[in-house]
Amino acid sequence: MASLSSLSAGSSFYDICTLAAGLAGNLSAFVLFVSPIPTFRRIVRNKSAEQFSGLPYLYSLLNCLICIWYGLPIVSYGVILVATVNSIGAIFQLVYISIFIIFADNAKKLKMCGMLIGVFAIFGLIIFLSLELFDHQNRQIFVGYINVGSLISMFASPLFIINLVIKTKSVEFMPFHLSFATFLTSISFFSYGMLLHDFFIYIPNGIGSVLGITQLLLYGYYREKSREDYTLPLFIS
Repeated sequence: MASLSSLSAGSSFYDICTLAAGLAGNLSAFVLFVSPIPTFRRIVRNKSAEQFSGLPYLYSLLNCLICIWYGLPIVSYGVILVATVNSIGAIFQLVYISIFIIFADNAKKLKMCGMLIGVFAIFGLIIFLSLELFDHQNRQIFVGYINVGSLISMFASPLFIINLVIKTKSVEFMPFHLSFATFLTSISFFSYGMLLHDFFIYIPNGIGSVLGITQLLLYGYYREKSREDYTLPLFIS
């Protein structure tokens, strides 16, 4: 009886840790989803998409849709929190894309509409192939590898920001709250994937965690360096 109780307690603690990691990832990801709001306030206020690009939001939408599909029980068991957070993300991306299309010039409007159709066509093809060609186990592997490729591509985008920070020696284009939210989201889902022994979750989010730490270290270094450069003339004078 004692051993059964210990097993039950251990199992409950494991479930609590897994749920906590998934919920933490959901909460921190919300910060990432709302971060473009100031940009779209400006677009609405000026009634123009100006020189902004809608491509990041299209790509984010496709990424969210793939993650939703992977997180559903028809593909994977026990990772529903992956589907919930990306459902919220997909809604945000659709709103952003809609606003962009409304206020874009005719050429951008046409291009964005065409690419949006393309996003749904690609997603529809992934669903069709995974349902028609694979059983449940192989379906998870098929969608999982697509999911890993999509997430790694998304996590690779901060490399451009990191390069810009090093070149300019300024953190102006790398806001702390975004870097911190990226790190928290990645480390939370890395923990979630590790607890569930899900390779397709913990590998890309592990890479995202390393990139998140790198951004935070660079932010601390160049912010401190900027302060030193600013205060140096005070000592000289």
